[in-house]
Amino acid sequence: MKRYTTRRLLLFVPTLMASSLIVFGIMNILPGDVALVILASEEGGFREDEAEALRESLGLNDPLPVQYGKWVWSMLSGEFGGTSLESREPLREIIARRFPVTLELAVLTMAITLVVSLPLGVIAALQQDKPLDYLIRSVSILGLAMPNFWVALLLILGMVIFFNWVPPVIYRDLWEDPASNLELIIWPALVVAWGFSSYLVRVTRATMLEVLRQDYIRTAFSKGLTQKTIVTRHAFRNTLIPVVTLMGGHLDALLAGSVILENVFGVPGVGQGIVGAATSRDYPVIMSLAMILVFFALFVNLIIDLSYAVIDPRISYE
Repeated sequence: MKRYTTRRLLLFVPTLMASSLIVFGIMNILPGDVALVILASEEGGFREDEAEALRESLGLNDPLPVQYGKWVWSMLSGEFGGTSLESREPLREIIARRFPVTLELAVLTMAITLVVSLPLGVIAALQQDKPLDYLIRSVSILGLAMPNFWVALLLILGMVIFFNWVPPVIYRDLWEDPASNLELIIWPALVVAWGFSSYLVRVTRATMLEVLRQDYIRTAFSKGLTQKTIVTRHAFRNTLIPVVTLMGGHLDALLAGSVILENVFGVPGVGQGIVGAATSRDYPVIMSLAMILVFFALFVNLIIDLSYAVIDPRISYE
């Protein structure tokens, strides 16, 4: 276990380096000039020499290897990419302000997903081919068929038309005003949780049906154990490995998908920051926020892989 963990941790470095090269390369082949965007926002016109002077002061005229080296060093030194080209705000302050919002949204979404999908998946398996099973599967298929952003727009439109109410436009931190915070965060969390739960319900149901057909389950029934005891103490734990694997992938997808939903609901997280930075061609903000998401995704995948041995003691990494 220790050797496997050490190898996985060592893979972090080349994986992060490869990801940083990809992100940096994409940002530098995209069209647009941040200097022109900044000067265009000022009143009056500007001359080409002013744009050139601004590019020089921002370091945009440096060779690409030099720009990449400065960016990587600032990430490693704790500056997380330096400063925003547009607002000149330190990126560590932007990350400290936006990443906890996205993390809260992700944690709340996964909590709702687990509370809803695991019991429904088990119930659907125990009620196979019965009306309740068909109902759960139908709702799951509906959640898989509808895109999250479309559901979000319908939700907001429905609340405006039928209840004359819209989510608050001002974000409050959870520790300052929990009620206002949840009033804004709960809606994108519910929308995403519906889609994620649809996957997990179907996976849980299929895995539970496979486990219930195993010989040791039939032996437990023949010994007179109740269905509740067999499901909770013997069958359920063996269904968790594919569920946990799917959860890790969905958490990564949630962080990527937050770009759309955070803008729909006005949640000031990483996704909204990336969209705003893309509009103003603020490449350091995009690159740094993207690398934070990459690091978090790698960390989640590591935790998921290490959890297999805890869930099933038969799994060995040696």
